Amino acid sequence: MPLLDAARAARDNAYAPYSHFKVGAAVRGKSGTIYSGCNVENVSYPQGTCAEAGALAAMVASGETEFVEAVVIADSQHPVPPCGGCRQKLAEFGAGHVKVTLATTAGESRSYTIAELLPGAFALDHMSQAADDR
Repeated sequence: MPLLDAARAARDNAYAPYSHFKVGAAVRGKSGTIYSGCNVENVSYPQGTCAEAGALAAMVASGETEFVEAVVIADSQHPVPPCGGCRQKLAEFGAGHVKVTLATTAGESRSYTIAELLPGAFALDHMSQAADDR
């Protein structure tokens, strides 16, 4: 699976000298192009970047703003879900039905939709209502 391979390769390049917890992610843009990212830690711990955010940033930097599938991989006993912030980022660029596969380096995987990962996501229509109330 090319998407999983891209996530795995990105994970290999993760910069995680503090947690030693490497994560890779890949998204398939609507065009079919695969974009990948890895976690990048910083000694000022909250300033790091998650793998999912890196993959989405690569996609946007290439001119795409929608993805149709994603994979996240980590060396963990069980598949690791995206953090809350990354769930919101995934919801920004993917429809609720888009599949997100969570995998381990040992081969276990589970798949969810973005809507399952982030029910009740904050969305543009929430902001449109606020603008209408002005």
